[in-house]
Amino acid sequence: MRKIEHATRADAEEILALYRTQLGRQYCPWTEEYPTMDEIDFDLGRDSLFIMREGEKIIAAISIDDDELVNELPHWTNELQPGGELSRLAVDPEFQSQGIAKEMINYGMKALKERDFKSLHFLVNRHNLKAMKSYAAFGFNKVGECELYDQPMFCYEMEL
Repeated sequence: MRKIEHATRADAEEILALYRTQLGRQYCPWTEEYPTMDEIDFDLGRDSLFIMREGEKIIAAISIDDDELVNELPHWTNELQPGGELSRLAVDPEFQSQGIAKEMINYGMKALKERDFKSLHFLVNRHNLKAMKSYAAFGFNKVGECELYDQPMFCYEMEL
């Protein structure tokens, strides 16, 4: 049985191992230097890291990010502020293509709304066709493009 819940400090090592499974995947900008335990600690400290378990195994994670560089991009709609960002979405490769990313995004959107955010915004690598296809199903609006973290990115936004 699968369930989504807040991550705890006891989950940190398993989450980091999940993040490491994403390294080297097509269009994944993650490296050994990001994300690290620092990002996990940052998310846990703000009660903003969520995981999906199947049995006892963590098979997915997503966080509500607070990245000043992303928040300050000029592309976000003024009337939809404050906007929140979902980030660090990871699904265990054995469980991909089962709708888990969609479930995690839905859960994250609900969490943002409960925290009084008016919109969701995020960045996706311009070449990550799989991610863009997933996000299209939600009706996100592409509101701009940028180069951030040495990656060519599209900026997406959606009213909550």
